[in-house]
Amino acid sequence: MRATVWHGKRDVRVDTVPDPAIKEPTDAIVRITSSGLCGSDLHLYEVLTPFMTEGDILGHEPIGIVEEVGPAVPGLTAGDRVVVPFQIACGTCFMCGEGLPTQCETTQVKEEGTGAALFGYTRLYGAVPGAQAEYLRVPQAQFGPIKVPHGPPDERFVYLSDVLPTAWQAVRYAGLSEGGTLAVLGLGPIGRMACRVAFHLGAAAVIGVDRVPERLDGARQDGVTALDLETFDSQGALLDAVRELTAGRGPDAVIDAVGTEAHGGHAGALAQAAVGLLPHSWAAWLTQKAGVDRLSALHLAIAMARRGGTISVSGVYGGAVDPLPMMTMFDKQLQLRMGQANVRRWSDEILPLLTDDDPLGVDTFASHHMPLDDAPKAYEIFQKKADSATKILLHP
Repeated sequence: MRATVWHGKRDVRVDTVPDPAIKEPTDAIVRITSSGLCGSDLHLYEVLTPFMTEGDILGHEPIGIVEEVGPAVPGLTAGDRVVVPFQIACGTCFMCGEGLPTQCETTQVKEEGTGAALFGYTRLYGAVPGAQAEYLRVPQAQFGPIKVPHGPPDERFVYLSDVLPTAWQAVRYAGLSEGGTLAVLGLGPIGRMACRVAFHLGAAAVIGVDRVPERLDGARQDGVTALDLETFDSQGALLDAVRELTAGRGPDAVIDAVGTEAHGGHAGALAQAAVGLLPHSWAAWLTQKAGVDRLSALHLAIAMARRGGTISVSGVYGGAVDPLPMMTMFDKQLQLRMGQANVRRWSDEILPLLTDDDPLGVDTFASHHMPLDDAPKAYEIFQKKADSATKILLHP
């Protein structure tokens, strides 16, 4: 089969690799019809390369058709159309019962000290072959795949794999009351969808912050008060503008939808680049023990949230020694929630919204539809925010 394969920093290629096969009774094989390119994939493209192995297959946002199922997969048959969540979970352990499939005790990557295994996401999360491919082996298929109807186009459902539950959890974790105010830092796919979810769940006002014109324009079309970072000469000026929009207090909650790819953190960027020049094993050790992130967005969230407010982090961070302004966080009595999205925890709430009325605008959410063979170009333009690329779907 053809698959998007990691060969090195900023070097992904579409190679011919062996077809996947059933290995365990709880496996299924899914023929992929669409797979999203996620902001988290860009971390593998550049920042988290010490944890990658040449030959790793990328991707974790798939929809497709079941081709084969193992004998211990009830309720799923060949021909079913399914969305596959990005995490791999059993559905029966204590953590899954708590609504935390990202912490599944059956698939936790204990040798790395991390949570549930993820598709296409480094040895830290099991080095499981990913979904930017023609076929995908799906472990724990008795729980993970979400059956969806045939007929509507892929974009109606594909975002159930990651984008929708990540945005949904970000807003839920923000603890926003109906009529509350929310600021969203970063208007990429997760940030923009979080704005839509917030309005759907009753937010009175949503403020978005970004620097990419296409993202800002798209958010404004959704009713967001979108602020362009490039128009402010200091962080203080931006904070003043946000306070003017929120009765002088700041927003009730702030979502950091940026993570370690944030602009503005030059020291962190240089540190990440320097680590990338080290031998692979050294770089991995140093990142785990002394890694730093570009914390610009998180620091801004802490400064922006009103006293007694909440910060919800959906952007991925990976540092180990990042300094945080604990005195400010304590003094402002901020609440902080974060983590990978627990897809199956939220999917039953979201699925009824994927109707002909399309209240979350999923049908037109992708800016680009590209053939799988164009994956290298897709990664390049998505990272560079070129060609108005805001969300890309790859089609085998």
